[in-house]
Amino acid sequence: MIYIGVDIEDISRFEGKDEQKDSRFLNRIYTKNELDYCFSFKFPSPHLAARFCAKEAAIKALSNLYDKIIPLNKIEILKNPNGSVYINILIDELKNYNFSLSISHEKQKAIAFVVVSKI
Repeated sequence: MIYIGVDIEDISRFEGKDEQKDSRFLNRIYTKNELDYCFSFKFPSPHLAARFCAKEAAIKALSNLYDKIIPLNKIEILKNPNGSVYINILIDELKNYNFSLSISHEKQKAIAFVVVSKI
């Protein structure tokens, strides 16, 4: 069986976030690897929004499989050398699932689609 999740967000929700000033907020959502990646860009907000969408979509896909609260910073969105994105799940009980991820962003919106299946 496969499970799906999707999320869309306004990029404006993430505009003006400062890595130092907003660190408490950001660290509840993102891992250090994600923050390093997003803040390597002049405009980090599209990248922050896309990763937030991916985390929310993953949680939605997992909602029928896992009945515990999943902290957002336990779902890590990383890039392969070829530029594709993938989910690194940081919860041992969920290591037996395969995650497929697609994310995109444009001027005002970010979106993510996740498919979860048992390995």
